[in-house]
Amino acid sequence: MTPKDIWSRVTVLTVTHNGGEVIGNMLETVPSQVPLIVIDNASTDDTLDIVRAVAPQARLILNEVGLGYGNGMNCGLRNVNTEFALLVNPDSVLSEDAIIKLIQAADQFPEAGLFGPSILNPDGAVELSHDVNLFQRGALGKRIGEIHPEGPLSADFVTGAVMLLRMDAGRAVDFFDREIFLYYEDDDICMRLRKAGYGIVHVPDAVITHIGGGSVRPNRAYYWEKFWHISWSRFYFEKKHRGMNAARSLALKYACRYAFKALGYALVLKRSKAWRDTARFCGAIGFLLGKRASVLPAVIE
Repeated sequence: MTPKDIWSRVTVLTVTHNGGEVIGNMLETVPSQVPLIVIDNASTDDTLDIVRAVAPQARLILNEVGLGYGNGMNCGLRNVNTEFALLVNPDSVLSEDAIIKLIQAADQFPEAGLFGPSILNPDGAVELSHDVNLFQRGALGKRIGEIHPEGPLSADFVTGAVMLLRMDAGRAVDFFDREIFLYYEDDDICMRLRKAGYGIVHVPDAVITHIGGGSVRPNRAYYWEKFWHISWSRFYFEKKHRGMNAARSLALKYACRYAFKALGYALVLKRSKAWRDTARFCGAIGFLLGKRASVLPAVIE
């Protein structure tokens, strides 16, 4: 199989929101022959200028407001005509070799629907990129570093930093959950794919680099949004896969924990941690009050 054969089988997609600090590095590593779709969630920085300068061949989908990661990616996935879609965070760096190895693994394991590479930090340290499902992780304890297998590994979960999705499998589960704005959407799609009978494969020889820094410039509003959604999405995930009673119990437990932690940090003047845990508390309360996290306004191209 030649690279020419590979490039006709895959489309690269990325979702941006004020990602000007990182998007250029990622786009420069996308092979020019590969179809590229950039879904922008209402960026107000120089993201779009950089995309047009570095990757003029990219198809741009411009959302009028931010839709979050999963809904943003869904906008692009519904425009993919190739066999595979490579879903890439804008703060990741690809290589042709990694893409080829992911697709070779997909051919080796036709029963699998999702494939994840090994992920390195810029200093070469290995990031956690595969795991058991979310409900089993607590029993295994905290993992330090990465378990690096010698060959492809059947996993419950691969991280959303970079994923190769078999489009037939993605369509079978209707892509990402529309109710999740940010966080746990990768856990959710992995679980739904496995329930639908598709395997999840970690491909250790396919190696990409995760620069970090996220897709937006950090500020107080960013941190509030981040931790509110980490909290809300966790309880929504619990509701979806274990039922509302389990989700309410978990949300109440964590709402109490976050409230006490936020108060404690405020009393000792650790403002950033107090802000973080207040956001977590509000995410839990928002879930308990039935607040939705996602919005689905019009999309323009």
